[in-house]
Amino acid sequence: MNRHPHRSIGTPLDRVDGPLKVTGGARYAAEYGAEGLLHGAVVNSRIARGRIIAIDSDAACAVPGVRLVMSHLNRPPLAADDDSYEDEDSADGSSFRPLFNDRVLYNGQPVALVVADDLQTARYAAALVTVEYAPEPHATDLRRQLDDALPAPAELPGPRGDADGALASAPVRIEAEYELPVEHHNPMEPHASTVIYQADGSLLVHDKTQGSQNSQSYLCHVLKLEPPQVRVQAAFVGGAFGSGLRPQYQLPLAAMAALMLKRSVRVALTRQQQFTFGYRPRTVQRLSLGADAEGRLLGLVHQVTGQTSRFEQFTAHVAEWSGMLYHCDNVRLTYRLVPLDVYTPLDMRAPGAAEGVYALECAMDELAWAAGLNPLHLRLINFTALNQNLGKPYSSKALRDCYSEGARQFGWPTQMPAPATLREGEQRIGLGMATGVWEAMQMPASASAALAPDGSVVVASATTDIGTGTYTAMTQIAAETLGLPPEKVRFVLGDSSLPKAPLQGGSFTVSSVGSAVREACLALRQTLLEAARQLPSGPFQHIADDQVQCSEGHLQAASSSQRIGFAELFQRYGSLQASATAHPSALRQRYATATHSAVFVEVAVDEALGTVRVRRVVSAIAAGRVVNPKTARSQILGGVVWGVSMALHEASLMDHGLGRFMNHNLAEYHIPVQADIGDIRVLFVDEPDAVVNPLGSKGVGEIGVVGVAAAVANAVYHATGKRIRELPITLDKLL
Repeated sequence: MNRHPHRSIGTPLDRVDGPLKVTGGARYAAEYGAEGLLHGAVVNSRIARGRIIAIDSDAACAVPGVRLVMSHLNRPPLAADDDSYEDEDSADGSSFRPLFNDRVLYNGQPVALVVADDLQTARYAAALVTVEYAPEPHATDLRRQLDDALPAPAELPGPRGDADGALASAPVRIEAEYELPVEHHNPMEPHASTVIYQADGSLLVHDKTQGSQNSQSYLCHVLKLEPPQVRVQAAFVGGAFGSGLRPQYQLPLAAMAALMLKRSVRVALTRQQQFTFGYRPRTVQRLSLGADAEGRLLGLVHQVTGQTSRFEQFTAHVAEWSGMLYHCDNVRLTYRLVPLDVYTPLDMRAPGAAEGVYALECAMDELAWAAGLNPLHLRLINFTALNQNLGKPYSSKALRDCYSEGARQFGWPTQMPAPATLREGEQRIGLGMATGVWEAMQMPASASAALAPDGSVVVASATTDIGTGTYTAMTQIAAETLGLPPEKVRFVLGDSSLPKAPLQGGSFTVSSVGSAVREACLALRQTLLEAARQLPSGPFQHIADDQVQCSEGHLQAASSSQRIGFAELFQRYGSLQASATAHPSALRQRYATATHSAVFVEVAVDEALGTVRVRRVVSAIAAGRVVNPKTARSQILGGVVWGVSMALHEASLMDHGLGRFMNHNLAEYHIPVQADIGDIRVLFVDEPDAVVNPLGSKGVGEIGVVGVAAAVANAVYHATGKRIRELPITLDKLL
């Protein structure tokens, strides 16, 4: 008998939530209605630093349909302590407090909320609110304030060996500085919160968030409410990329207004207002690499300087990758922060790795050319199976397979043509490659599984789906564990009342929540078996656990034809259910865990115009066991597009005289469109891993973007002979 009649894990199952999304059945935070729903429009500050002297709301209040103009002068009571404003993704320091007092900390800070019967009225009236400020001198330019840098509160590995001595004596040495601009998330769905005021005074909140329980906890602490008074739902999220990891200001503003008015209130931010909170920070990085004549790394120094706000010290893992990706016995890593009059940066897809690996992999490319080596060969001879930062072996690291298979499918040459020698007519052709890495994490998570009347199973967890395919992956894990076809499983998520789950981010949702789903389904299987054993004259009373399997919606004895249906068990016992919490295993503590990739890129640079086109990309990924190759490929495709965008397009441009981002729209904030993207080939290499988690899965949400920008930059150098170290690479830098 086939022991796996429904092999779900590893199959390219279509998204189970796809029909709802393409038919408009999926509802997002700003699409929930309520009787008498009011609408809020935010008034943002026009200075970068100072105090509010006066707020004149008379003209706004005179507009018919306006119900409230709320500011620090008339808001409801808020928590006064720092701890209440912290959330699961808070940075060190004092979290921002919307409408707390008269202090202005950054340009774009919310200073008032206008609530009206409809959105148009609210926005019109918000434009009539006038605010008088007492401006103070501000600083927003990282470059100008580099001398003000302070040590970051980051837990960097200590120095090993003598990096400076090794560099001084190295036969081959390069030193270079790399700069990345501010980037904003810009998900398709802007941030919004619909707060439905219930008859009993409790709040039902539909929030754009990557963690419903994080939003719930934040509201409870800030507004001094009890958990039963706040329920947060986020069934569908239209992209987030880290922007929903922390509660954004529209959430407390909508909740405060609802409590004041005892009415349901929606606050939806505009595209322009998406530029008034978190972002990928601007960074300046200096890399020094030294190698022997054969290209073996002898010394490495990676110095990172990034920006943060004056009220929080945002850090990310930027420098650590340089101490773990390649073998090097002499390494020194430093990380400094420059406090500026800006909002706090925020985790953004592959936070830290996107920036740090870009600098490292460009420096490795420069070292390869300085040593006269093929860039791929340089990386191969410096391969390590040990994470030297931790002194631990990797649980798995199929990076060599990524190099070999990626190079084969790309057609990477064994002998590299010299830079600026390949051309097709007026197009200069360049080849570039880079390595990618991201940590493979697992967080504690819980899930439940319950039997339904028709023998199907409902599985639940408070996790979210930000477009990554969580609904589908969890359905597949549950289906395979219980021997059911996927259509007999329904996964429920995005509700703070469901079993506890971590924030969706960091590429650990499948590893964490997926492991909990597996454990809950195993527990349900045992519950079903125990119920079957209670049946009078039942066939399973004397059959060992390991001799029973789940198949086709039945408990099936392995050694006989005896079986009983899930639906029959429901009829006899009602909704049998089970729950479980999954934790990282103790075995993980002995290993380092990471996802790796190899990225190969071909670019064409117009000799006369300086325009760059990425013609093709091959991304080879080692991510353990892939639950769904179709959705995983989509994640990598999106990540590659992000990397191309990082290399050639994206930058949030600030007028430092105003301290204000000026290209706060999708017309002037450049992101690639379909015509900008060439052929992308994604391949997954086989990588069994029995350590990382029970599923053997590592996650793919982040790894797709890591290394791509460096590969593009390296290809541009190969095409032109010009090394551009400041992103994005635009024609003015090439001509």
